[in-house]
Amino acid sequence: MPEVKFLFDFGSPNAYLSHKVIPQIEARTGVRFDYAPILLGGVFKLTGNQSPALAFAGIRNKLAYESLETRRFVARHGLTAFRMNPHFPVNTLQIMRGAVAAQALGVFDAYVAQVFADMWERGLKMDDPQVMRQALADGGLPVEDLLAASASDEVKARLVANTEAAVEAGVFGAPSFLVGSELFFGKDRLGAVEDEILRQAKAA
Repeated sequence: MPEVKFLFDFGSPNAYLSHKVIPQIEARTGVRFDYAPILLGGVFKLTGNQSPALAFAGIRNKLAYESLETRRFVARHGLTAFRMNPHFPVNTLQIMRGAVAAQALGVFDAYVAQVFADMWERGLKMDDPQVMRQALADGGLPVEDLLAASASDEVKARLVANTEAAVEAGVFGAPSFLVGSELFFGKDRLGAVEDEILRQAKAA
């Protein structure tokens, strides 16, 4: 089966929406998505990109249409817990370092589920250190171990390396997906991602 990477930043609502649909694709294809934490702000710096809120701010009707597509996606997949974070945009540096730390500590899946829910279901201000600490504790995660690991040079360097490698692979935003070396961007390409998984699996 092909290697499939999900390149994500918790700050993207579309990354959350993709995360909630990925298990369905995994069940249908038998492929396990490899979650790769990247820093979206770093991607923007390296590529000259910017968030849709800034990029489309001066385009009449564009942001309204983006909101419409989000509502359609939510309805199509029954993602009724989703709501826009009232503190958006949230600085995700600490929680993305936390994701890398969670990989090293063996609590990655639980961490990802918790933080995505904190961001896009509970609407927490996850760039507030006290809010983040309490949210992780509420989720039963090893808060002190995560914070200590997040401050290490190794974890910081790994997040930078993940981000730079993503850009080298063609990534310019999140969520992005790599099926082998084939790049797809955005939650609306998940159907194409699934098709490519099946195509590569058949070819192999």
